[in-house]
Amino acid sequence: MDFNNLKLYRKQNGFTQEQVAERLGVSRQAVAKWERGGSLPDIDNIIALADMYEVTVDSLVRNLTSLPEKEHGKKYIFGVARLDESGKITLPKKCREVFDLKTGDSVLLLGDEDRGIAVIKICEIFDK
Repeated sequence: MDFNNLKLYRKQNGFTQEQVAERLGVSRQAVAKWERGGSLPDIDNIIALADMYEVTVDSLVRNLTSLPEKEHGKKYIFGVARLDESGKITLPKKCREVFDLKTGDSVLLLGDEDRGIAVIKICEIFDK
């Protein structure tokens, strides 16, 4: 079983590992270990996490590639992209396909120290 979604859901809900740990009555290290895949939470903690993140147990424990549709469209989990030594990131193929990103396309990078990084295809800004 692969819990790749735990960190994503925690960050989307604005929780720190410490806050999650406190609410579940476990250590921060346990939460970090679950997020790294070093161990798995027990069924009681899986249910508590799903309730806390307002998702189904199914979406929490499965390695899904998309989240439920929201009012602004589908949300996706594309997987992990690694930064290489020169600072380049290779976006997963599914990400490039969904957003029709091609070699040479320009993207705008936005950042928020608390919420993370966003990538926006430039032409979308100027087409509206």
